[in-house]
Amino acid sequence: MRRLEEMRAEIDRIDREMAKLFEERMALAGEVADYKKEYGLPVFDPVREAEILACAGERVSDPALAQSYRTFQGQVMRISRNHQHKKLDDLYTVTDEGGYPITIGRGAIRRVGELCDLRRRVLIVSDSGVPASYREAVAAQCKHAVLAVVPQGETSKAPAVLEKLHAVMLEQGFTRRDCVVAVGGGVVGDLAGFAAATYMRGVDFINLPTTLLAQVDSSVGGKTAINLRGVKNPVGVFKQPTHVIVDPDVLATLDPRDFRAGLAEAIKMAATHDPDLFALIEQNDPHEMIAAIIRRSIEIKMQVVEADEKEGDLRRVLNFGHTVGHAVEALSEGSLRHGECVAIGTLYFAGGAAKERLTALYHKVGLPTKTVYDPDQLIAAIRHDKKAAGNAVTCVQVDEIGQFTLQELTWEELSARIRGEGV
Repeated sequence: MRRLEEMRAEIDRIDREMAKLFEERMALAGEVADYKKEYGLPVFDPVREAEILACAGERVSDPALAQSYRTFQGQVMRISRNHQHKKLDDLYTVTDEGGYPITIGRGAIRRVGELCDLRRRVLIVSDSGVPASYREAVAAQCKHAVLAVVPQGETSKAPAVLEKLHAVMLEQGFTRRDCVVAVGGGVVGDLAGFAAATYMRGVDFINLPTTLLAQVDSSVGGKTAINLRGVKNPVGVFKQPTHVIVDPDVLATLDPRDFRAGLAEAIKMAATHDPDLFALIEQNDPHEMIAAIIRRSIEIKMQVVEADEKEGDLRRVLNFGHTVGHAVEALSEGSLRHGECVAIGTLYFAGGAAKERLTALYHKVGLPTKTVYDPDQLIAAIRHDKKAAGNAVTCVQVDEIGQFTLQELTWEELSARIRGEGV
């Protein structure tokens, strides 16, 4: 009996040692999760797990125990993966100086009810291109949801569509205590935000962008507008949302071309403000790092917007690439995405190594670097841009990644730039 007790005591000692090692392993797994969260990496790495399980049996000297150890190792890895998932489920929230939070996290669309007060009438505005499951996921969390699905595209940013949204809210008995939720891209955000701003002099507005372009750019800043008589965004207001909720997982259903177009806006902001973010996109697959790219892009946009909420001089830095980009977009008549046009436009106002790195990065991610339109066509289109005023145009110049200057160019200087720096 004494020998049995000694053996059991030894097993208990080994178990205590194993418990300590297990705690150390889970602590490291938590650090790995923090790293993955920061850089937007997935929890599951099938290649690494397969390699570990393949050699697991070789770590024990007794062949009879090899399969049992593989099973044990597999269980430990499942526990580790679940531990990482719990850490990654924590949502990252930043709050701008205007007071509204921006929450970023995978699966956030299923947690809107935790983040916002949906115990009231909620108008969920979406468009026909957004998967129905996204708006249904939000509706399931509401006490009283009203769905409004508009046709996909810029044509929905129209007075007639805005009037229909107002009419639905009126018919459904919406009061100033109720709210509007946008589930879609920039068009939906603009339209729903403007509807929220103008119904009963303003109701709460929650923005849940489902395109990369909207997530990194248009969802932040409070700009809402509709189109009028063929002119883009001449009628609108600044309406700050009560909450912006960004879920990178919804990008899984995004068209690859739209993903690239949205990435152009992130590259634009990195080029003007953040050399580290630019290098991150250069050196990695953007799909794998997308959560980190979204987070940093939003932080840059917030910094600029907070310093210049009403779109004065500083906020003009966000127009890097837009002077020519808007012209290319107008001339393309919808054949090019906004981000594709911005990418082309940035190269007219980038110099030296910055231009070389931008060009190389655009080639890497599949964005265009050339336009078929000649300088005279571009110049004529720029004159119709609402940002062009008087005899001078403010342009953003980038000669070194992470830095920018604002240049006031006369029409003569701008024309010379476009003719001499054609892409």
